Amino acid sequence: MTTATHLVLLATGWALYGLIHSGLACPASKAWFRRRFPQRYRAYRLLFNLVAGLLLVPPLWLLFSYSGAALWQWPRVAGWIADAAALAAVAGFLWSMKIYDSGEFLGVRQLRQAASDPDRPAPLRLSWAHRLVRHPWYFFGLVILWTREMNAALLVTAVMLTLYIAIGSRREENDLIARYGEQYREYRRRVPGLIPLPWRYLSARQAQDILDMADKG
Repeated sequence: MTTATHLVLLATGWALYGLIHSGLACPASKAWFRRRFPQRYRAYRLLFNLVAGLLLVPPLWLLFSYSGAALWQWPRVAGWIADAAALAAVAGFLWSMKIYDSGEFLGVRQLRQAASDPDRPAPLRLSWAHRLVRHPWYFFGLVILWTREMNAALLVTAVMLTLYIAIGSRREENDLIARYGEQYREYRRRVPGLIPLPWRYLSARQAQDILDMADKG
């Protein structure tokens, strides 16, 4: 396989992953599955995660089987800074796992809910991380991606995943607006989406004011 073919297949693999992943996550797909398999709908999130994991295998194999030389290397001090940023992002990711419902994320909690109501929305939660950026996991992922010394395959992967995160987060927020309405619109107006900005964040009191909008509604 030539280098060009390898990279085209890699980009195609990531594009297909993004399309299928987004397609399965959209409300229309969930509604179709619910109509077609009402008694199994509680397992949709779990099945979604299993399919997503399998879809990762081809692009990851193409990524790690690429043996091309590095396109650039960080100078020593810059490399230390890049590694420190990546380690901080990993630490932030691991720490922020505490603020998510892992059972809901994996699809296990839904299995214990009534078959007629496995998609019952939880109240909006604004953790310390969400007070700084609307999508903390995406931010941590971008930091890890773009602080690596890259060969061509890693660069293609970084570009494709960045595009997917930028586009996918917009689609995801449409669902959040449909679920939480003005409460989420107010949150989105006041907190950046993917990159924290020093002048745009919520204090604990401001975050609570947004959460209290649900009771007023």
